[in-house]
Amino acid sequence: MPNSPSVDGASGRHRKSRTMSPALRRAAVIAVTAPVAGTILFGSSAFAAEKTVSTTAATLDTAEQKIADNLNTRVQDVRLGSTLSGVVIDAESKKAVWGHDATTALMPASNTKLATSTAALTILGPDHRFTTKVVYGNGTLTLVGGGDRTLTTADLTAMATTAVAGLKNAGLTTVKVTVDDSLFPAPTLATGWNDGYYPDSIAPVRALVVDGRHVTDTSLDAGQIFAKLLARQGVTVTGSVTHATAGSTAVPVAQHESGTLSSIVEHMLKVSDNDIAETLLRSTALAAGRPATFEDGTAVVRQVLTQYGISLANFEIHDGSGLSRSNRIPAQTIADILDVADDPANAPTLKYIVDGLPVAGEAGSTLGPEWGRFDTANSQCAVGKVSAKTGTLTGAIALSGLTKADDGRWKIFSFIENNSTAAPDATKDALDGLAATVNGCWA
Repeated sequence: MPNSPSVDGASGRHRKSRTMSPALRRAAVIAVTAPVAGTILFGSSAFAAEKTVSTTAATLDTAEQKIADNLNTRVQDVRLGSTLSGVVIDAESKKAVWGHDATTALMPASNTKLATSTAALTILGPDHRFTTKVVYGNGTLTLVGGGDRTLTTADLTAMATTAVAGLKNAGLTTVKVTVDDSLFPAPTLATGWNDGYYPDSIAPVRALVVDGRHVTDTSLDAGQIFAKLLARQGVTVTGSVTHATAGSTAVPVAQHESGTLSSIVEHMLKVSDNDIAETLLRSTALAAGRPATFEDGTAVVRQVLTQYGISLANFEIHDGSGLSRSNRIPAQTIADILDVADDPANAPTLKYIVDGLPVAGEAGSTLGPEWGRFDTANSQCAVGKVSAKTGTLTGAIALSGLTKADDGRWKIFSFIENNSTAAPDATKDALDGLAATVNGCWA
């Protein structure tokens, strides 16, 4: 996918490689950015000015001091409620610019997808492609799911055309159709999910789906569409489409490969696709030699983040999408994940996370005008200048990303808010204002 449009080149940007080893760099981050916890108060002001975080751990330049001072004031906005974890660090020096309860674990919503993407790209590799197959045996065509959440009717049509040509060459005009989605175990609910999520917020996670359709059994749905495509091309399909496991002697007759994982991750982050995130979690578990379950997928995520030197103190996840209301991640950890993704040393594998971050004002993304983002008097100045992952659940709103500040240096920020009683759109406007403050355009 092309880089995201940005006035300041927020995606596809380049920084000089750091001379510090990864292990030492992570140790330095932990030492420098250890936050001074703010005191949470209730009433007309969520945070008292005299209790906001100190930045005495490092000397700030004029622009950074202005960011810190303004954030200390603006986090008192009643729209942000009484529970917020936030941090801003300089992307190059690792200097703590500002923080408030930065290590306090809160419900991160879709910011969880940043952790899922890191693990998927690391374990599977950015060039990985998902393969959907059609095999033939004993008078039956079996559509075999490979975990491709981007499969379309057009892709199925091409596979049907190839399969029909093979059948006719063999003198066959009648077949049964089955679907094999055994790559993943039967769908289950993650800890923190409820039955109401199916099928609107997310479809039950299966290895076969077409057009991202939200139905209870996406595999049978895909098989039924495939059967109709065969019939349109002159092949008689007998009986109903059913689940089956393709035999070891079945002959491959058609297949489709998805786009690269890098492009899938970019799209997933742009639109915050829950279904893709959960499919990636299972595929990552399989690639790591573990069962394709929530538990094993999240275990691999924790393992990967640890290998990058990211502290997982107060870190708890139960799914790949962030729909789980039991997930807990501090703003500091989200900022550390973004820092690792932004590190030039990790660019061959992880740069697609930064490239995939929605850009403020980018139509078709979760920061686009259709979502009412960055459209207030205080935040619209940051359109095109902020790249950030959104996160929204009832009682939880997050915004984490990167922007170039007034000092010409890139800043990594993460803001996670829980339990605000304000309208969600109002809280989002307040968070957009915090990002504009880091950029410096809201002076």
